[in-house]
Amino acid sequence: MISVYPKPLRRLTQLLSRLPGIGEKTATRLSLFLLKMPPEFVRELGNAIAGIHESVIRCSTCLGIADEDPCSLCADPMRRADLVCVVEGPSDIVPIEKSGEFKGRYHVLGGAISPIDGVMPDDIHVRELLERVSQGFVSEVVLATNLTAEGEATASYLGSVLKPLGVRVSRIAYGLPMGADLEYSDEVTVGRAIKGRREL
Repeated sequence: MISVYPKPLRRLTQLLSRLPGIGEKTATRLSLFLLKMPPEFVRELGNAIAGIHESVIRCSTCLGIADEDPCSLCADPMRRADLVCVVEGPSDIVPIEKSGEFKGRYHVLGGAISPIDGVMPDDIHVRELLERVSQGFVSEVVLATNLTAEGEATASYLGSVLKPLGVRVSRIAYGLPMGADLEYSDEVTVGRAIKGRREL
């Protein structure tokens, strides 16, 4: 960043540029924008950022992020407890919910199996999923991992360890192209994928 800016502004820009999708130019614009905003807004923003780790918790049931335990989705009596959709991350739940096609509950893995990156089944929430299914209340598990090499490997592995438990295992299919991330897919496409799921 050009040294003509004061040190505090340069420091803020440096920190903002570490956020995903924000380069130095965007970070500079954001820093200058915050400088023009009322101090009350900047304080409120700072407090929200500072308190994020204390105010957002992990749901003990689905392992997603929430502000209460269980989360609102797990606590909803209108949702099917016997139907569980497995996703890689919390943000993958959003497009599925927007599609309006899924009325069950979720299980967040916290990643995908990727031996090349050193991520194995024990490094994500597979054990918790198996424990959940072993309790006997789940009739179907929908594997909605991303359609990437890692997502496919994860789905394949989960299918192999879930089937012996006597549960139906299906995989989202139609509507999502190979290499697509659920987080960036529109709700119509995700809805078709949920509707067109297939048994593994």
